[in-house]
Amino acid sequence: MLHLLAIAREAGIDFGIDDFEAIARRTPIIASLKPAGAYVATDLHRVGGTAAVAAALARGGLLNLDARTVDGRGVGEVAAAAATPADGEVIAPLDRPFKRGAALAILRGSLAPEGCVLKLSGGGGEVPVRGPARVFEGEEHALEAVLDGQVRPGEVVVVRYEGPAGGPGMREMLDVTAALVGRGLGASVALVTDGRFSGATHGLMVGHVAPEAARGGPLAALRDGDVIVVDAARRRLDVELDDEELKRRLDGWTPPPPRYEGGVFAKYAATVASASDGAVTRPFPGRMPGRERIGT
Repeated sequence: MLHLLAIAREAGIDFGIDDFEAIARRTPIIASLKPAGAYVATDLHRVGGTAAVAAALARGGLLNLDARTVDGRGVGEVAAAAATPADGEVIAPLDRPFKRGAALAILRGSLAPEGCVLKLSGGGGEVPVRGPARVFEGEEHALEAVLDGQVRPGEVVVVRYEGPAGGPGMREMLDVTAALVGRGLGASVALVTDGRFSGATHGLMVGHVAPEAARGGPLAALRDGDVIVVDAARRRLDVELDDEELKRRLDGWTPPPPRYEGGVFAKYAATVASASDGAVTRPFPGRMPGRERIGT
């Protein structure tokens, strides 16, 4: 998502996170790939690869066949050249997909005014999840707590200050989600973060929460025990606090010290945009600031 949003902005194309939701809703899941499916990338290659997937989607009118690919051919030409039809195991026919409906959902709410991403195909479902928050100031603290057995079923693990500016760089939370699965908590503990997740992530995972905590987003106001609700069906991510309490906490919030006070990481953190805008960097207004300004 970050890459496509960033490319769209560089190309001057009007494309935002809500477009992912619209596309995901109308596109069935026809490739059975791990972690949610049964096969791996070499199996997909064996039955024709992405060209075979494109051919199946093209037959359903789900592709822009005139779009050009990196080798100069149109998507329609690539799809037409696919020698292998859907095999029914790795790639399903379009009329009998492995799953109808989205593989991901864009949620908004009191914790994500600018949106966030829920991966439905990795174990996240449409049933609302409600639980008390366990708040951690970074990935390492969350991982240590999970490995030490401090996280309990029914809790919602919150990993904040891992967004584009807070990280800086928006790390994947793969270690934390893998540890939750390893401890047998993959189906009973949700994770909410302003960091990222990867294709290998399994379990109920909400990432890309925007605005991020380091920029004063609502995640910065959370405390242990606050009740969080993840409602995929309603496309909502909320905390059960009234608006006045949330505002009061944010008004009293102080940003944590930057993890880097100088160098390229500090410059990146000072100029990076929200995850909902592709985490692209923006030019400094006026001259390049000094080290003391980067750290503010």
